[in-house]
Amino acid sequence: MGQEIRKGSDTSRRTGRGGLNEFGGKNQDVARQLAWEIAAINVHFQEIRYFWAKTLGISGPQWMILMALADLDQGEGVPVKVVSKMLHVDPSFVTTQSKMLEKKGFMRRKTSEEDARVVQMSLTDKTYKHIAGLASEQEELNNFIFAEFSDRELSDLADKLAALKNRLEKASLKVAMGL
Repeated sequence: MGQEIRKGSDTSRRTGRGGLNEFGGKNQDVARQLAWEIAAINVHFQEIRYFWAKTLGISGPQWMILMALADLDQGEGVPVKVVSKMLHVDPSFVTTQSKMLEKKGFMRRKTSEEDARVVQMSLTDKTYKHIAGLASEQEELNNFIFAEFSDRELSDLADKLAALKNRLEKASLKVAMGL
């Protein structure tokens, strides 16, 4: 006979293994499930990003650079280091990708007047127009994705995820230092 697909956690089976799992402590099964859910959500967001990127003929990571600039730029450009920090990638990656995006006419790169080591990046009018053209599709998609949440619930979820992200950054440092 075939195996039944298991949904949810199976605490009794895991408890019999002995030893602690990667989460140790409180709510181990829920924490494990949350980690898997977040990983799956990331995969789906990545698929959507690749779809939007394809409309411009660029890669998913290049799309993320453009979106970071769209969110961060206040009219003076955004330093490579700021974008790399937001995307959790090495600045050299952003430099390489931004040069490709500049060649395709999606962004401008100029040396900062205050510090010649700093490159300020900004989107071109062409890119802003393309993003504006996608706005209604993106809004419709967001309405579908977040339909179950009120504005307040969505805001609370974003706050909780931001707090979790900060804790995970600290946990990563602890692991790197050997706890």
